[in-house]
Amino acid sequence: MNNTKLQLLALSDFKVFLKICWEHLRLPEPSRLQYEIADFLQEGHSRSVLQALRGAGKTWITGAFAAWRLLRDPNEKILIVSQSGGHSDNIAIFIRKLIETMPLLSHLKPDMSKGHRTSNTAFDVNGCEVSVQPSLRALGITSQLQGNRASLLISDDVEGQQNSATEMRREQLRNQTAEFEAILQTTEGAQILVLGTPQSAESIYNGFREDGYVTRIFPARYPEETTIYEGCLAPYMVEVMAKDPSIIGTTTEPRFTEEDLILRENRYGRSGFKLQFMLDTTLSDAEKYPLKLKDLIVTDLDTFEGPASITWSSEASKEISDIPNVGFRGDKLHRPGTISDDLKKYEGVILAIDPAGTGKLSVPVPW
Repeated sequence: MNNTKLQLLALSDFKVFLKICWEHLRLPEPSRLQYEIADFLQEGHSRSVLQALRGAGKTWITGAFAAWRLLRDPNEKILIVSQSGGHSDNIAIFIRKLIETMPLLSHLKPDMSKGHRTSNTAFDVNGCEVSVQPSLRALGITSQLQGNRASLLISDDVEGQQNSATEMRREQLRNQTAEFEAILQTTEGAQILVLGTPQSAESIYNGFREDGYVTRIFPARYPEETTIYEGCLAPYMVEVMAKDPSIIGTTTEPRFTEEDLILRENRYGRSGFKLQFMLDTTLSDAEKYPLKLKDLIVTDLDTFEGPASITWSSEASKEISDIPNVGFRGDKLHRPGTISDDLKKYEGVILAIDPAGTGKLSVPVPW
């Protein structure tokens, strides 16, 4: 196939462009999983979520996708947002280097003589019209998002262990990502593309799905239970397992052997591996956690005596906001409804121990 025909195919099919890009970077040909990710990206859903196992290359595939969008239309306005500005900066630099070094993209190099912005993290491409917005900009999720506009907004790993550890932080993150809707242009083909790996059973990515985002999930192994993905498991995986059930439980990405996955499972632990590699957030099922924070009564007590009676309350006025909430979405700590003035010495203490994580075992312990 001659170069001209190949270039025309690359313009119309992102998978062809990705193959050329990987050859340019001297990487092995994309795996089937990576080609399937590429196909999902170019399906063109206005709002979509891509979840893939750690190490699948979703970030760099999406970086190549951004370059492909600029190749097809230099007037695209691309905004990359991540948990840290450093990560989004690295993606922008990767895209800039593709433009600088790939022959297919070389005509897009910023031209200072035309007044183009040339920063690695906020630059214009050659052929774009004059605009307040650069062709591509990279920001952290806590940056000033207001005032930006984008025809392609890429949110990559905005959820991390630090900003999703408590319900309060997850709520703050949900409020920050709500700004995406105001940033997205109303032009035809405009997209919000959310990439991520869930960091907790109460991942904000589940909320995107509930809001109507088309979600595609690529776990590390062909899963035994597919219903946990609520119809979002990559369709080709469903088809492969239907044709050959013996493949269930094996790796979906040839670059990761079973030995690799076992090592990672041992390192992350069972629950961590389920989240980070199997992308399974079903631990959020409330029925699996009978004991809730809202069942507790939180108050200051003396070491030797306490009030004769304390009543439980779930009133909003009794909610505690100055103690980190490590519970699930909607679960909160509360102060007592009422506390009697009568004080009595403690008769004993009951320590509740739950070694199995089921919330059902109570062991009386003498004082």
